[in-house]
Amino acid sequence: MKKGINNILTTLRSNLMLRILIGVIIGAILALICPQYKSIAFLGTLFVGALKAVAPILVFILVTSSISKAQVGLGKKFRKIIVLYIMSTFIAAILAVFAGRIFPVSITLSDIAGASNAAPGALGEVFRNIVNEVVSNPVKAIMNANYMSILFWAIITGLSLKKLANENTIHTVHDFAESVSLVVKWIIQCAPVGIMGLVYGAVSESGLDIFTTYGKLLLILVGCMLAVSLIINPIIVAVLIKRNPYPLLWQCLKESAVSAFFTRSSAANIPVNMNLCKRMGVDEDFYSVSIPLGSTINMNGAAVTITVMTMATCHTMGITPSLGSAMLLSIIATLAACGASGVAGGSLLLIPMACSLFGISNDIAMQVVAVGFIIGVIQDSFETALNSSGDAFFTIATDIQERSNAEKQNK
Repeated sequence: MKKGINNILTTLRSNLMLRILIGVIIGAILALICPQYKSIAFLGTLFVGALKAVAPILVFILVTSSISKAQVGLGKKFRKIIVLYIMSTFIAAILAVFAGRIFPVSITLSDIAGASNAAPGALGEVFRNIVNEVVSNPVKAIMNANYMSILFWAIITGLSLKKLANENTIHTVHDFAESVSLVVKWIIQCAPVGIMGLVYGAVSESGLDIFTTYGKLLLILVGCMLAVSLIINPIIVAVLIKRNPYPLLWQCLKESAVSAFFTRSSAANIPVNMNLCKRMGVDEDFYSVSIPLGSTINMNGAAVTITVMTMATCHTMGITPSLGSAMLLSIIATLAACGASGVAGGSLLLIPMACSLFGISNDIAMQVVAVGFIIGVIQDSFETALNSSGDAFFTIATDIQERSNAEKQNK
């Protein structure tokens, strides 16, 4: 009996995903039994806060360390991963366009509270904001989790170290990166308790009205995201690595998508993805850059959200987009998604920009944004799970393909 209990405890200690699943179940049960104890949800807030706090430092120091000691030949891998990210996001937007045309949805537009008026009005403004963010103060960028700027300054710092610093300095930077990575591991071990709190908060606060009032809209959004995750992305990876992609996809969904689903933050999930890539044997010099890069430009879910919500708005307003304008919407959604914030609901504020393509006023579009916030507990969870798991999926697949090519050349 004692040996059996010890075996169970050993399995729980070694299997993080099993502990997370237990945390999900306990959180849901507690929310149904005693929804008044809001302090339980605070555990989830602490967990997400810890991930968000350490992620900017982790990205900066890992990218700096990787660039400073990077070997020749990584440039090709980075070009490939960028192409995969953009391709997947564009295909997701096209799929969402056709879904919006085949399954038209009307939205009840009224004075809905909670919508912000801070959305960008045009694509040019999005680009200007991105450029301004890239060259912002690096200390401020780390404090505000501005990953575009963090990547830029980390690359610049890494290149300068590579050119000027001696080996001792580079080793010191590498040791600091390892220490930060260890802190991340400690935080990730708290995931079961943190996710229990997140599930408790979601179940205790969110009623079932969102399933009835906006059920069809949610079905289209989630259906498109599942199609991208389970069909489109695996096809792309299958062509890349020339083998069955689903075992790798399952691993990424199990370890990355689950945590991203509950944290609803691509930025908070960066440490989780890096930890997964490390255990899968991916080159650290590669994943330490490709994962944070993916959290800013691999935005399949954001592209789906922007496109589906815009198409629904057009249908509500009696506007029938031509095939050409719908394709233009796909391009705009792809480019705009790259400027989406890596936090919960970041893609919703880009809907007014896409709606402006069809002459829809900002007042109307912001009501659609408010609808997005209402269904966000489900929509944003699926969106983040798709975005973040795709970062790890494409990164690992690219590394597998490059290693396979290298082995063929050595034979």
